[in-house]
Amino acid sequence: MTTWTTTERITLGDAVIDGDLTLAEHATGVVLFAHGSGSSRHSPRNQFVARQLTKRGFATLLADLLAPEEDTRARRFDIGLLADRVVGLVDWLRVQPSTAGLPLGLFGASTGAAAALLAAVARPDSVRTVVSRGGRPDLAGPGLIEVRVPTLLIVGERDDDVLELNEEARNTMRAHAELRIVPGATHLFEEPGTLETVAEEAGEWFGAFLATVPPRRHPALDHVAAARRWG
Repeated sequence: MTTWTTTERITLGDAVIDGDLTLAEHATGVVLFAHGSGSSRHSPRNQFVARQLTKRGFATLLADLLAPEEDTRARRFDIGLLADRVVGLVDWLRVQPSTAGLPLGLFGASTGAAAALLAAVARPDSVRTVVSRGGRPDLAGPGLIEVRVPTLLIVGERDDDVLELNEEARNTMRAHAELRIVPGATHLFEEPGTLETVAEEAGEWFGAFLATVPPRRHPALDHVAAARRWG
């Protein structure tokens, strides 16, 4: 499968952030990644999951939610700000010629999961589904019960506190929500095979909720840009 990755400079309000957009030749959907506190688009775990999703035919966008000058501890936990940034990235994907017509899903990790859920509430006509990896859905606050899209919560078996929070979130949500527990995994899914399980679960979930339109070739792939790199 031919893929094309470009690093984009995206203006969101007063901030300019970087995002790595990967297009798959016959993509059936696009997945936007919302990273957790202290992480970025360079997160090796999210990059791994994104590569596996690309193999399944999804376009992906891994973007920083904070500009370098904004990256403080306080802002890393400012869920409202992070959610606004995810909303801005959703809107950006909706107007790009290469992704505008694709079903869109969100993949959130840690605090990024709460931001993704709130973005789904804010953009119900754009976001079809949310997947959370080791997420903190509880940080979405009252917005959690306003989520209307199918949601998959993936948590490590040995991530005790986060597992409890996700169980509570699943029981609180009014939308269709499923909890998948990865055996033997801790919070960062560093144990052998556990991150592969996350990617498999996420891929099957997005396959069910995003791959619902006939595949088409991205117009952007018909034009070879000097800045491209082939994977």
